[in-house]
Amino acid sequence: MSGQKTAASDPYFPANGDSRYRVHRYELALDYRPGPNRLAGTARLSAIAGRAPLTEFHLNLAEFKIGRVLVNGRAPHYAHRGGKLRIQPAKPLPAGAAFTVEVHWAGNPKPVRSPWGGLGWEELTDGALVASQPVGAPSWYPCNDRPADKASYHISVNTPSPYTVAAGGRLLTRTTKSSTTTWVYEQSAPTSSYLVGLSIGMYQTVLLGDPGLGGVPQSAHVPAHLLPRFSRDFARQPAMMQLFEELFGPYPFGEYAVVVADEELDVPVEAQGLSLFGANHVDGVRGSERLIAHELAHQWFGNSVTIADWRHIWLNEGFAKYAEWLWSERSGGRTAHALAVTAHRMLASQPQDLRLVDPGRKLMFDDRLYQRGGLAVHAIRCALGDGAFFQMLRDWTAVHRHGVVTTAALTTHVARYAGEAVDDLFSAWLYEPALPPLPPAPAPARPGYPPTNGGPAGRGRASA
Repeated sequence: MSGQKTAASDPYFPANGDSRYRVHRYELALDYRPGPNRLAGTARLSAIAGRAPLTEFHLNLAEFKIGRVLVNGRAPHYAHRGGKLRIQPAKPLPAGAAFTVEVHWAGNPKPVRSPWGGLGWEELTDGALVASQPVGAPSWYPCNDRPADKASYHISVNTPSPYTVAAGGRLLTRTTKSSTTTWVYEQSAPTSSYLVGLSIGMYQTVLLGDPGLGGVPQSAHVPAHLLPRFSRDFARQPAMMQLFEELFGPYPFGEYAVVVADEELDVPVEAQGLSLFGANHVDGVRGSERLIAHELAHQWFGNSVTIADWRHIWLNEGFAKYAEWLWSERSGGRTAHALAVTAHRMLASQPQDLRLVDPGRKLMFDDRLYQRGGLAVHAIRCALGDGAFFQMLRDWTAVHRHGVVTTAALTTHVARYAGEAVDDLFSAWLYEPALPPLPPAPAPARPGYPPTNGGPAGRGRASA
């Protein structure tokens, strides 16, 4: 293999991703057998070289058996070890050139190791699901695994007919032949590799609410025995969608689906156009409703507006946390300021060693980052006032729809809506580890969002 240096794409995960090229489309054809947990796949990637000729490049892929690799239809030299598929084309690819990569692989998928345990493909008692954040995508398909490399996806999955396949995107076809069924999904919106969701299980598919003309179709894939509890716990999700479209701007994708796995999951996980919950998040008394709001909000913050690298993860989690508080405030629960007071009190009793911007890999999923991220958003709201704040949010999601952002992009954006300088606010909340004082409550918001099906918004355990 060539000695050409690999370009590190993320300071937290230097082995993942290759910034010397970008992928604009993945076409995945998968065959999965749940019994033996056997996956065979073919991937065709359409990509574009960067500013320098490519004498070699790499994809991330776990320890599968490689059947064949082609670049522009020709066999390259390649080596596969340590979770990397290093490819040296027969001829160097010119700068800016479009090229295709085809990979055939097979094996028994399993989670990839990480500081947070196994990530990615998880075999369930009866079926499988994928929860890849942040570096689990290579557990099941070859990819340029960095959040800034967003591509469209065409995913075909062939599996035994009793199973339902759920993936983010639009279901194009479902074709049954003999004892197997092939499910074909299309996700046309640019998608990060960690946000490609997939679940295979014994589910019943139900619709949530009536989207009406121009509404967002919402569906759910749920084990039959959990449907009665699910129906109550998720009854207000259509109202959440309506509220978030009012506050954040139009829903950024064509549809939204949720999956409830028939097993317990530590936390729910967002994917693009899809969120994955565990049976433990369905209790029939809306005990996890804030998490339903959190995962839905990620469709705007994280999935459509995506971080350039993991140093900026607070942009995903802080806004999703604040969306929980906004839902509570508008649906008959506690106000966002009351929830901010509680979060501030909790953080004040914790170690003051976390910076929101670039928290380090060890702390990127620390619950303090979620809480302080929500507080930073609340501080911005208090500084701007409700009118300017919500206009700022809608413009942020519109300007960067399906794009990639950094914290610096946000601070520049927010400053345009502020009546006075906000540099000190950003310095204190985003860049200094010491917890700033909580600002005074903002002026009263617009009239409360009417509750649906009665009762206040539920509040569960610590957020995902």
